[in-house]
Amino acid sequence: MKIIKYLIQAFIIYTLFLIIKIIGLNVSRAIFSRIFILFGFFFKSDDIINKNLQIVYNDLELEDKKKIKQQMWSNYGKTFVEYLFLKKFRKNKDHMQIEGEENLKDIIDGNKQVIFISGHFANFELMSMELTKRKIKLATIYRPLNNFFLNPFMEYVRETYVCKNQIKKGISGVKEAIDYIKKNYNVALMVDQRVSEGKKLPFFEEPALTTTLPAQLALKFNLEIIPIYIRRMERDNFEMEIYKPVDFIKTDNVASDKINLSIKINKIIEEMISRDPGQWIWTHNRWK
Repeated sequence: MKIIKYLIQAFIIYTLFLIIKIIGLNVSRAIFSRIFILFGFFFKSDDIINKNLQIVYNDLELEDKKKIKQQMWSNYGKTFVEYLFLKKFRKNKDHMQIEGEENLKDIIDGNKQVIFISGHFANFELMSMELTKRKIKLATIYRPLNNFFLNPFMEYVRETYVCKNQIKKGISGVKEAIDYIKKNYNVALMVDQRVSEGKKLPFFEEPALTTTLPAQLALKFNLEIIPIYIRRMERDNFEMEIYKPVDFIKTDNVASDKINLSIKINKIIEEMISRDPGQWIWTHNRWK
């Protein structure tokens, strides 16, 4: 039954991709922005989104929550379209404004290795792309799609246009990430999703399963952690901010350091979400 469901999903999405390719980037973004606003709840549970918004913004007026959801679905639709045009983004630079690029200098020069962290904001794929466009040696950790008819396409576009070194999330992925670090690569990963193997740590003051992997890697290999934030601007340009390294002092208690650093990372993601809540994808069941 699941195979039939995935096959139907893949047929629909590949058909939409064909239509998008024919009508072009700008028109498709406008159309699919509206489609996702109107029908997004068919793809992801509206109950999960409402629950998440209630946890984070319980005092917010219903109309304001509706605006956040509409902005999120609009961005979701546009990002869906943009997967077909990652080659264009790879070749061009006029769509991206970068702040804090000076924080990449030592990494570009090969004098420093770091762990890059972020969340699912705007078109999150563009963050790793911009790093590799600057010749930064990078490997990214990703979660494969459940739909095995769609996942090969996703892996192809990511490896071809975003970052060729893709690490599948999981135990084997951790070992692979360590191998890349030993080869002087930097590692990038999203830290805003629920992970079954994570620790329950405060996220917007509510316990949420949180990955401790960036903290583990940073402490084990004495690496700095650099957060990155991206948001969609007017006319579908983007602004990407490279933060300064996370300020953290190691102690002799590795276990405590891992938890404290992970909590600090959660706080950074909270700050990113609070800057412009409609930029974040609220569909993940973060507080399950």
